[in-house]
Amino acid sequence: MARPELVAADGRPIAPPDPAGSPLAIRGLTVSYGESPAVFSLDATFLPGAMTAIVGPNGAGKSTMLKAALGIVPALSGTVSVYDEPLDRARGRIAYVPQRASVDWDFPARVLDVVLMGLYRELGLLRPLRARHRDRALACLDRVGMAAFADRQIGQLSGGQQQRVFLARALAQGADLYLLDEPFAGVDAATEKAIIAVLKALRDEGRTIVAVHHDLSTVVDYFDRVLLMNVRAIAEGTVADAFTPEALQAAYGGRLETDHVARLSRPADPGHAS
Repeated sequence: MARPELVAADGRPIAPPDPAGSPLAIRGLTVSYGESPAVFSLDATFLPGAMTAIVGPNGAGKSTMLKAALGIVPALSGTVSVYDEPLDRARGRIAYVPQRASVDWDFPARVLDVVLMGLYRELGLLRPLRARHRDRALACLDRVGMAAFADRQIGQLSGGQQQRVFLARALAQGADLYLLDEPFAGVDAATEKAIIAVLKALRDEGRTIVAVHHDLSTVVDYFDRVLLMNVRAIAEGTVADAFTPEALQAAYGGRLETDHVARLSRPADPGHAS
């Protein structure tokens, strides 16, 4: 599957982003769970201070790419750099929010304890937990609207509430780069609104947000940039440049209706609140 050339509205080719200084730059990444690759020779460059959606059909390798970039699953080939450094030297600058379905919610932990786990690099194994750490965790819970649930068992929460708690844990890390695997999957509308508000605020503070995203109808409103992929990279760039009918059809193999694709890639209403 060839990666189409991106062109501007006037027909000029759009150059791929320079990986130098990128919060996350991936080159030649290939991952396989068997004979067929889940991700093949993928290049991607995520720009600082932007919200980027990773979009593609089911089985496109979106979550696999993110996990391989983090070293959670092994790669057959390729390189990953984080702010021009190897992953192992820059892990402290990354916060990761996994898919909610991959978490054991029966683990006996309070909401506050889960958020405090985000401070493990700062606390270490032997340093005592102090009032300032608890206050910081509570402030992160308050930011996602969950401070009142601090003493609740994590397994007693709804799916949307659990997702907010995991976002609060990521906030506690004070990271520069936030990687989220389908943060809106299976959550209610109020939680989705709360999460996107927090992510946009982080973006406005200069942080970088990269999220695997499945709802094509919200890409234009939620994100600045997009990586369309289907095992290989299909298109990468601003939403206006890369989230086009041609790129969507290439990524989804013609499975999307033409009229629907045109509506998805249409610019947001200028009067729509972001």
